[in-house]
Amino acid sequence: MIFTIIVVLLVALMLIVVFVNGYQQHREKLEAERRTELAKQKSIVDETEDVIVASANLPISNTLNSILQKRVVNALKVMHELDPKQTSIRQRLRDAESRVKEMDVSGSSSTGDESIQLPDNDRQIIVFIQCLKKQRALLRSEHGKGKVDSHIFSKEDRRLDKLQLRVNVETLDRRAKAALKGGMMGSARQYFEKAIAAVNAFPNQDNYTAGIRNKLEVQLKEIQENLTRVNAEDRAKRAEEERDELDELFAPKKKW
Repeated sequence: MIFTIIVVLLVALMLIVVFVNGYQQHREKLEAERRTELAKQKSIVDETEDVIVASANLPISNTLNSILQKRVVNALKVMHELDPKQTSIRQRLRDAESRVKEMDVSGSSSTGDESIQLPDNDRQIIVFIQCLKKQRALLRSEHGKGKVDSHIFSKEDRRLDKLQLRVNVETLDRRAKAALKGGMMGSARQYFEKAIAAVNAFPNQDNYTAGIRNKLEVQLKEIQENLTRVNAEDRAKRAEEERDELDELFAPKKKW
């Protein structure tokens, strides 16, 4: 009898140990998943806020700015649900929600199509372009989650695509003009040709693409005419030099 009781107790103890271990492992798994999700949402907040800050130097529409701000709010809400005791998250969420409300109340109709002021050096231009690409990536991410209407997504994506074109074309135009000042007409011609190719490949042709194409083609034509003239002058000069050498070679020898 005592032996049976001991066996039962041992079995019960083993079951308790197994249950406790299983429960502990389950809690550890949930905690790991919670931390992973917190890190993921924090990354979303940090990435989006970085883009918002960088966009201060770009013509950004209020629509896209609102989409980015709401992306921050949604991520902070998830973080707050996962860690409700964290006061810093709660405060950041309040601040983010206030910014969204202020944007909704202001209702500004800015489209973000203002003229672009390109940075002075290539390094800054690269950062400029990277920011535009990140804006498009975040816009597509929010559209993929169903948080952005397809019509709005299409409109904003086209606008960003056009901005990238303008940055590309104006950068090439600037480099071409710098090459002309340095007397490098061949390099200038290549820059203008690349700019024209970029404009021609743009899917949404409009007044801007028509106007800039015409401007670039006029500049390219001037360079081609100058190159043709310079080449003709070089050929004429070489021909004259060759004639002088032949005349000297076959000229009658003087008698002394």
